[in-house]
Amino acid sequence: MKKKYTIHDIAKKLNITASTVSRALNDHPRISEATKKAVQKAALKLNYQPNNIAAALRNGKTNIIGIIVPTVDRNFFASIVRGIEEIANASRYNVMICQTYDNYEKEVATVEALLNARVDGIIASYAKETKDFEHFLKVKEKGIPMILFDRSNDNLEVSQVVIDDFLGAYKATEHLIEQGCKRIAHFTNTLKISIFKERLRGYREALEANGLEYDESLVVESNLQLEDGRISMLKLLSLPRPPDAVFSSSAYGIMGALQVLKEKGIKVPQEIALVGFTNEPFTSFSEPALSTVDQHNLRMGNAAAEIFLEEVTDEEKKFIPQKVVLKPELIIRQSSLRKK
Repeated sequence: MKKKYTIHDIAKKLNITASTVSRALNDHPRISEATKKAVQKAALKLNYQPNNIAAALRNGKTNIIGIIVPTVDRNFFASIVRGIEEIANASRYNVMICQTYDNYEKEVATVEALLNARVDGIIASYAKETKDFEHFLKVKEKGIPMILFDRSNDNLEVSQVVIDDFLGAYKATEHLIEQGCKRIAHFTNTLKISIFKERLRGYREALEANGLEYDESLVVESNLQLEDGRISMLKLLSLPRPPDAVFSSSAYGIMGALQVLKEKGIKVPQEIALVGFTNEPFTSFSEPALSTVDQHNLRMGNAAAEIFLEEVTDEEKKFIPQKVVLKPELIIRQSSLRKK
């Protein structure tokens, strides 16, 4: 194993004090340019790597934001991370990205690891399995900025950035009704998570506002992945009266439904119209292209980072947690467009 050199090794090599080396590396104005150049040259030769954790212990700041997401291989979460980075990097903050794979135990361990790394704040979308939020309360109790995005929890009393899930679902369902659909099914996930609860509520209220009866047999709960969408669609097709439209709380679920319908020769949207949620890139590339609700991912990430910066720079500690609710946009494509 290669030796890890410290400022003391550089000091010994140049016959100066360790404090002089530290000041030179931090571009202190009272250190001469000649000394700075000598220190930088020696540091490069020894492949010196600064101990950021030690520096954090001294000044109480790492300039690192921890980001917790279920997974980064979804355009939705990847775009939000990009939005956070855009704002954070401009203010000289770096990000540390962690994935939970929607696992509660992994999420708890991740929060603990980020606290041990002394991050300056945590921006998170909690796991589907999470029911106990004690680990997030711990972050709050330590005085570290804690911001939730996408999946909200008002009981935590932390800042949140969310989409208006109710409005997005209402718009999607209302659009299908306007296209002449009368028997609209809904793909949902566990109703313990607020976003799915709100999307179901939006779907249900749009039906009732337009004089259509809510039918529990048309609501299918699953993990909303591609295979779940396939299974859910097959279940709906086996009903005595199959639906003439499906609104899914997930882009992957509606893609699975589309695959099944194409395999069975059922015309989309003429026989069954489809609308999904989350504007994943593949929704515009499918045949037919899938209508979807856009959540403005980049803006969601921007807003979360902006709240963090506002809280972290609040020297008087008067920051009040805020909830930013973004307005969704219904993107209408061929999968639901019956009327020209």
